[in-house]
Amino acid sequence: MGSQLKDLLKTLEWEWYDGKITRHDHFSDLRDIYIALDIVPEQFRVKDRCRYKESCFGHFLRMDRGMEFSGSIVHRLLLRELHHDGPEDEIRFMLGPHSVRFSKVEFCLITRLKFGVIPDTTRYEMVQNWIHQRYFGGVAEVDYEQLRAVLRISIFEEQYDAVKLCLLYMLNWILMGLDERYKVPLWQFRLVEDLDAFDAFL
Repeated sequence: MGSQLKDLLKTLEWEWYDGKITRHDHFSDLRDIYIALDIVPEQFRVKDRCRYKESCFGHFLRMDRGMEFSGSIVHRLLLRELHHDGPEDEIRFMLGPHSVRFSKVEFCLITRLKFGVIPDTTRYEMVQNWIHQRYFGGVAEVDYEQLRAVLRISIFEEQYDAVKLCLLYMLNWILMGLDERYKVPLWQFRLVEDLDAFDAFL
């Protein structure tokens, strides 16, 4: 069985190579979200905590903050990806003599995030005095270091500002694992103004 699977490898064994890390583990920075939600102004605190816990990312607050991501393991797994005739939304790997699959079913079970066609976000327009204006002066681009700095200062002006910033932080910094040079897309600032729409998107 093992030798038959090797014939299905997308990357043949002699082509395997050491991977270069292009995503970074920021799971330990979940503490920034915990802290921000703990020190929002007292008049906002209860509703903000509750709203974040009910959001699409709320269950991640229960993650072990000591968990570490291994890019090397993921790279070695992807080298073992197989050609297959199964559903288009699944990926298969050779692990020893076994073929194992990872489909959208497993993705949804593990992450509890949605999977499918990306909704149209162009209809979300800038609103007056939006969060992007209040905390970043409306500058065209906001990088993750700026977002993290505002989150850590934690001087929130309106109800759910902390929630909105935490959601953007969770999406870009922790889940996507991008580095400090990348910018938070402007459409995400527009989308997060409608928390229900943001939850539906993810």
